[in-house]
Amino acid sequence: MNFDAYAHRAVDLVNAPLAGLDDLKILFRDESWMCEEATDRDVATFRRAQKKLREVFELGAGGRDLDAVQALNLLLETHPMQPRISGHDAADWHMHVTSRGATISAEYLAGAVWGLAVWLCEYGSARFGVCADERCGNVYLDTSSNCCRRFCSERCATRSHVAAHRARKRALAPV
Repeated sequence: MNFDAYAHRAVDLVNAPLAGLDDLKILFRDESWMCEEATDRDVATFRRAQKKLREVFELGAGGRDLDAVQALNLLLETHPMQPRISGHDAADWHMHVTSRGATISAEYLAGAVWGLAVWLCEYGSARFGVCADERCGNVYLDTSSNCCRRFCSERCATRSHVAAHRARKRALAPV
């Protein structure tokens, strides 16, 4: 199982707009079967999970490890893993995180929560980040070698640095 990929599902969900079913289908862009099975009812389930996962990132980024662990444990109870082996022949065996016939929300969310929990155990919640650009608010997983990442993307870092530079220039300009 690729736990990093599952952890990044949590990031993708938290950062996704979820105004309706079309947005949910965009989130599932790499999983055609999920796109086909998604319903309006799933949107509400994903919105609730989105809020809870954002809380985990905010707690981790704020140095509140114990609270982040407690929040993740609640999510693990709400979205339990039920692993099973799946495939068509001996060359194609792979793991699924839920039982056969599980809903798309059960499949996606069990993997996302499990991946984030494994990430926390492996790297600590200090690797959970919320973008330092006030206009953004996206979350990310800090994969930098020295745990120094502050922005969700190069775009946000550049935008923030340019805005700070311009503000310094204005402050130095004669009135």
